[in-house]
Amino acid sequence: MIVQACINGARPRDFHPKLPLTAEAMASDAAACVAAGVAELHIHPRGTDGRESLAAVDATVLAVRRTCPGTLVGVSTGAWIENDVERTRAAIAGWRDLPDYASVNLSEPDAPAVMELLRQRGVGIEAGLAVVADAERFVALPGRDQVLRILIEIDIPDLSAALDEAHGIAAVLERAGVRRPILLHGVDATVWPFVKLAHRQRWSTRVGLEDGKTLADGTVAKDNAAIVAAAVAIFRG
Repeated sequence: MIVQACINGARPRDFHPKLPLTAEAMASDAAACVAAGVAELHIHPRGTDGRESLAAVDATVLAVRRTCPGTLVGVSTGAWIENDVERTRAAIAGWRDLPDYASVNLSEPDAPAVMELLRQRGVGIEAGLAVVADAERFVALPGRDQVLRILIEIDIPDLSAALDEAHGIAAVLERAGVRRPILLHGVDATVWPFVKLAHRQRWSTRVGLEDGKTLADGTVAKDNAAIVAAAVAIFRG
């Protein structure tokens, strides 16, 4: 069971005044999150124009490793980042400063090929399952037992429906006999209920400005470190 920090994601610049968008800002923010008790980091590198970029992974991973030595660093491979299958594959193939792991969304058509490319490069895989259909696709893959962990990541805003989807995904994994670590997280209104559910289930979780900017009481958090500290307190409680 760990708490992972997702420090920026695809959030726009005006989402929060402390949203880190440069490699230097991400490195500083990541160090504050580690000091607050987070075990791992999930980062969406950005180019000089502020947009998400797989080509920016090298500079960002290097900067974060300098401030957070020994902490595992992961990135996203979301298809929307490059918005082109061949550019996505080429960017991953060209990484020099490899992340420890990368998340792959099973809802995306090229997910199996991206997973295989990551394996060839020696990068761990977080298999992202957002709906039951993603779980069904995942359990049918020949390399399903070679992933680092499974992300049950629900972006449904209604809590009851989100819980139903999460439990449905877990049931598919259980029936298929999948025995990989699970990390559960929600988005915005479901973040804190899912942190508490992950703690009860003895799963990992993640929090940070990618997933939401409020604390459990609904107040806007000062920064990522404050969000992390609150989640860590729940996991240690």
